[in-house]
Amino acid sequence: MEKTYRLRKNEQFQKVRNEGRSWSNRWLVLCALRNGLPYNRFGFTASRRLGSAVVRNRARRLMREAVRLRREALSPGWDLVLVARSPLREASFHEVDQAVEQLLRRARLLSGGQGARSLLTKVNG
Repeated sequence: MEKTYRLRKNEQFQKVRNEGRSWSNRWLVLCALRNGLPYNRFGFTASRRLGSAVVRNRARRLMREAVRLRREALSPGWDLVLVARSPLREASFHEVDQAVEQLLRRARLLSGGQGARSLLTKVNG
């Protein structure tokens, strides 16, 4: 993901977590805050409680890929932070993908009614 679309500083993450609204499910927590920009910015976190660096990096990669597949369908103008929860350690990509879609739908951030099936169909041909 390009630098423009990333949250990189701790202050940015904290602002979204403290001032934004959040939704959660078994695997993830989604925090969202309007950013006043014509595009979205994303942040992905996994704490040390999740496991070793290998486990945390895998969790972030899974979350990033699930968001990448939906980036075109998201309403613009939001800062989004996805936080991995402990059960994500054993989750498959399919489960993480569904969890991300569920949270984005609950937050009403998906536009155009595109779901995982239509996006995966585009990707897989």
